[in-house]
Amino acid sequence: MTDTNTETTPGPCGVSPRLLEVLICPVTGGPLVFDRDACELISTKAKLAFPIRDGLPILLESEARDLEGPAS
Repeated sequence: MTDTNTETTPGPCGVSPRLLEVLICPVTGGPLVFDRDACELISTKAKLAFPIRDGLPILLESEARDLEGPAS
């Protein structure tokens, strides 16, 4: 049986669109904004960008990029 449900079909960066809808910032509990070009989840309140690697959102503060820090 083939599942053609678009909610479980990997979307951009290999992440399920449904998963992107339910994830929240682990620091603030607020919403995350998906940055398709950078494959990151942005917390505007925490000013952090959480990476998506191999289709998995890495929601660890220690792995997040500081949006206020110097550009690398």
